[in-house]
Amino acid sequence: MEENELDSTCGLSDSELTERFKESIRIDNEIKRIKGAPIARYDLKTKTAYLEYPDGRKEVVNAR
Repeated sequence: MEENELDSTCGLSDSELTERFKESIRIDNEIKRIKGAPIARYDLKTKTAYLEYPDGRKEVVNAR
C-alpha cells in the first residue's frame, strides 16, 4: 500500500505541524531551563552558535 502526504502528516496542515514543532521546542527549552541545563542558540547577526545558561551567561561554541 502506498502512503500519501495526508497519511504521513496525520491529516495536519503544514502550518499546524510547524506550530506544534515550535511549541515542542519551547517546552523542551523550558524543561532545560528548570533543570539548569544550557540551551543551544544561534545568533543571526554574528552567525555564531552559543550555549545560553539559566543564569544568563552565554558561551560561544567553537566549530572544529
